[in-house]
Amino acid sequence: MRRVIILGSTGSIGVQALDVIRANPERFEVVGLVAGTNREALDAQAAEFGVADTGLGVTDAEQIVRDVEADVVLNGITGSVGLGPTLATLAAGRTLALANKESLIVGGDLVKDAAEPGQIVPVDSEHSAIAQALRSGTAGEVSRLVLTASGGPFRGRSRESMHGVTPREALAHPTWDMGLVVTTNSATLVNKGLEVIEAHLLFDVAYADIEVTVHPQSVVHSMVEFVDGSTIAQASPPDMRLPISLGLDWPSRVAGVGVPIDWTASHAWTFEPLDESAFPAVALAKQVGRAGGSFPAVFNAANEQAVAAFHSGRIGFLDIVDTVQRVVDAHEMPSDVVTIESLAEAESWARATADALIAKA
Repeated sequence: MRRVIILGSTGSIGVQALDVIRANPERFEVVGLVAGTNREALDAQAAEFGVADTGLGVTDAEQIVRDVEADVVLNGITGSVGLGPTLATLAAGRTLALANKESLIVGGDLVKDAAEPGQIVPVDSEHSAIAQALRSGTAGEVSRLVLTASGGPFRGRSRESMHGVTPREALAHPTWDMGLVVTTNSATLVNKGLEVIEAHLLFDVAYADIEVTVHPQSVVHSMVEFVDGSTIAQASPPDMRLPISLGLDWPSRVAGVGVPIDWTASHAWTFEPLDESAFPAVALAKQVGRAGGSFPAVFNAANEQAVAAFHSGRIGFLDIVDTVQRVVDAHEMPSDVVTIESLAEAESWARATADALIAKA
């Protein structure tokens, strides 16, 4: 029986995790629940699963992670505010099922240094796919990681054609049902850029050996190419409950958690090169990742401000990544030594700088 704490329990990842646990009561027990602000939904979850330890917000998350005995903590919080709970989970010796990619990206080496080997299990569908494929060979046999991207709602469009895109259009993702920030990031492909940084940090593969290909069917979730020329791909119909279940009980699989591909039917899967002129966020993320230090924190914070400004009508869709680029270009790291305090200062600077640029737009 795996004792589970869920952070972000009322969000998309948390709700789907509870679906997995509800269907497998003999395998998982929920011992802690933390939501953002939705107390009513949190109380309903706690009543259903018999959970005594609940909380709202990041401070409660960190306390519950420290004080409640658990085997695994699923961090499904959105945004860099998840860094504190991520570090608290690692310090407490729990397995971290990581859906909050921002905490790893912003924390970088702080998170990696705090983690024991195998303590972090990725929950993003792409990184879960890579983790599964990597079991087919040794680290020395890996040639490249290939992340797949659906292309979002604007796949195939030129940069010029995206002037005037509305928030409603940006939120019309063709495959996944996600929150406002993540869905917008998928439209700009900032999310894929963040996932490139995450892949580098999780799997210690150089940025030059991490590629992105556009796969609109979202059935092949990512691939690993090995030195002998073979490529191992993980394929399944798009359903986050599969990677969530692996995060909760890695490396064991949970029977029946997903519906398999119907191999008696015809399928057509396509792969297209990424148009970096229309979607420059991935190239910018690689630049940021190579720079390291506080640059990923600046990238992420500036993006969060720009996304909020887009949805409030203060800037256009294309201005999101343009604003992030300008903030990154203006950033100067005060020191090579990264601390929680220096990351917080870098984020505050990035948000203020982004806000100033947005105000002039």
